Amino acid sequence: MAHALRCRVLSAKSGFAALAPFRVRSFRFQWPADLATSWAFEMETLILGWYVLVETGSVMMLTLFGALQYMGTLIAPMFGVVAHRIGNKKLFCAMRAFYATLATVLMTLALTGVLIPVHVFIIVALMGIVRPSDLVMRYALIGETMPAGRLVGATSISRTTQDSARIMGALAGAGLAATLGMGRAYAVISCFYAISFLLTLGVARARSAPRSPGDMAGASSRPSPWRDLRDGVAYVWNTPQLLAAMYLAFLVNLTAFPLVMGLLPYVAKEIYGTGQTGLGYLVASLAFGALLGSIALSAIGRAIRPARTMVVFCAVFYAMVAVFAQMQNLVSGMAVLVLAGVAQSLSMVTMSAMLLRNSGEQFRSRVMGIRTLVIYGVPIGLLLSGPLIARFGYPATATLYCAVGLALTLLIGVRWRAHLWRLDAPANAR
Repeated sequence: MAHALRCRVLSAKSGFAALAPFRVRSFRFQWPADLATSWAFEMETLILGWYVLVETGSVMMLTLFGALQYMGTLIAPMFGVVAHRIGNKKLFCAMRAFYATLATVLMTLALTGVLIPVHVFIIVALMGIVRPSDLVMRYALIGETMPAGRLVGATSISRTTQDSARIMGALAGAGLAATLGMGRAYAVISCFYAISFLLTLGVARARSAPRSPGDMAGASSRPSPWRDLRDGVAYVWNTPQLLAAMYLAFLVNLTAFPLVMGLLPYVAKEIYGTGQTGLGYLVASLAFGALLGSIALSAIGRAIRPARTMVVFCAVFYAMVAVFAQMQNLVSGMAVLVLAGVAQSLSMVTMSAMLLRNSGEQFRSRVMGIRTLVIYGVPIGLLLSGPLIARFGYPATATLYCAVGLALTLLIGVRWRAHLWRLDAPANAR
């Protein structure tokens, strides 16, 4: 009797373990704020990507549109420096107010009937300066407000905001644009950004440690921002598990994400012969798989080895993308994208948790800023893929990208095996 009761108690505890991060008040504000932002991101990416493809009829213009969204990756490390100096909360609020402003401008242009592709490219370029830093800054804020033992669970739950938004945001974006028109659809997007800003105001600041007179004196001679940035780069360079993760992140952004994110409008229109609704199904399929992976990690995060999981599922992700490139109809493509999404989530979420856990508190924001910098692989991959697709086609280009990515993933795993594969390595701490 007592044993049965104990088993039921343990089962209940394990069932609620995935929700443990919500016991932190700051996270209860951050999660819905991130969700609203993610919904807005996904809706406008789908709406604008389809607009550019239809209005210009050019895959080159579509890849340029995708590349402009990552303009800010070049200055992303400075976002980490600014966050280190003024605090993640202040930077977060400023970023989300900026999103709302740009969305309102685009909404006005669409409603007044003067919107042209040039306007879209300008606004996307401005958004692209800030937006790439949003996801990793979310993780940095989690790192400073969440106990270490809950980091994998918290980053997994945080990732569900992005994954669920890709499902519902993509479908909602396609439906809104088709039924209400672009201007009214952007009114909805602007409201999401405004809600996100208001919720972000409730997020906690990092706890401040008591400062000694010596610390106060040192503050007056604080290093320049460039010195802060240089110190952050040196810290990553001299920490093997962080350096390996950065190389792997750049590789995936260069050779995998362009194929299943920026180029999906082309796949939907030119290969599957479907419209905006079909594109929404493809985006939602990838996101649904990623959501499944995030939910699984939130439940079993304490039992996995982060670095091992990261490397293994990066390889699986490449395999699934290569299979997707060979699919010739919408249904089979959607099925493979679900599996690719699971692998993507299991690799990228564990990478973020490992980076947070293995970064010193004083370097965490700068490390995550550098993590954003490697996202610049996406626009490079997109711009390179345009001419290749025009000459050889999407399947051949995707196969080449995946073969190179898989080979280099294995090389990274072998080169840093002592730091990524050994069970007693800090990167595999549970």
